[in-house]
Amino acid sequence: MTLEAAGVTGTEETVYRLLVTMGRATAREVADRAGLEPEHTRHVLDALAAKNLVSQSDGLPRQYRPTPPDVALLPRLKRRADALDLARAEATALLESYRETMRRQDLGQLIEVITGAEALRQHLRQIQDGARDEMLWFCKAQYVAMPSGSNRAEFDALARGVRYRVLYEKAFFDDEGAVDNVVEGVRAGELARAVPHLPLRLAVADRAIAICPLVPGGPDGSPEEPTSALVRDSNLLAALVALFERYWEDAVPLDVDDTGAVSGTDAAGAPDPLGATDRRLLALLVAGVADKAVATQMGLSRRTVQRRIQRLMELAGATTRMQLAWQAARRGWL
Repeated sequence: MTLEAAGVTGTEETVYRLLVTMGRATAREVADRAGLEPEHTRHVLDALAAKNLVSQSDGLPRQYRPTPPDVALLPRLKRRADALDLARAEATALLESYRETMRRQDLGQLIEVITGAEALRQHLRQIQDGARDEMLWFCKAQYVAMPSGSNRAEFDALARGVRYRVLYEKAFFDDEGAVDNVVEGVRAGELARAVPHLPLRLAVADRAIAICPLVPGGPDGSPEEPTSALVRDSNLLAALVALFERYWEDAVPLDVDDTGAVSGTDAAGAPDPLGATDRRLLALLVAGVADKAVATQMGLSRRTVQRRIQRLMELAGATTRMQLAWQAARRGWL
């Protein structure tokens, strides 16, 4: 049966095919050619007529003619295809609902415990091989399972367009060969920053799955088995991503020059960009003083005050004055 997808049974297909070759025929003629009982043949022809696959004459004996296949079958196949697409989409939605239910009811669907350095290395490679958009990474000093420079999966992912944002803690650069390996990564496209200290080791792929330690253990390839968690889509994963973003915001970008020298590894930020005038202006602004009054008190034109405020907003990465006040307090500008 090749027309089953159009809702045609095997016997109906046989009769329809006969009519296509005969052009027109009575029920008895079809029955004789098909080797079917006349009564059964009439039932089949009536079913085909109900599906608009054949038409019948008014005179007796009644003649049956096949509807052209493009008229009879193609619209039916399109309706079936549309229904199949709809059913497939609904099945996908049901599957996601099922997985969500399982995640809520079964902790094993959210967190998988990984024991041992080799298992940890394997999972780190797997999540990088499966990454499509972005990898987030906390790199602490003293490796547990993957020595510095051995993560070749990163370069494969960078080559296929995956963005890597990597945070290094200051002590990481004391490890042998660490600086050279960071230079290689940055030149391959890695976005790297440094901070004085990181709270934990962490790798996150596409904000959908993360690996982080459950307990300390195994630094510098120690025989002690590290125990880590593979965390899937959950509030815990969202918290880990938020933790990364918070540290990333305050981190110092690492720059590699043409000679391969790296700046920023001490995690020290740029010199204070504000002078005494800007600090006084900020203090008045946060106190709620209007631009005109600020200009009068500081002996500046109103246009100059607004220009300085715009510059401060750009320095702080703020889009509103309220955000500027918050950033100024957080950065110690007040």
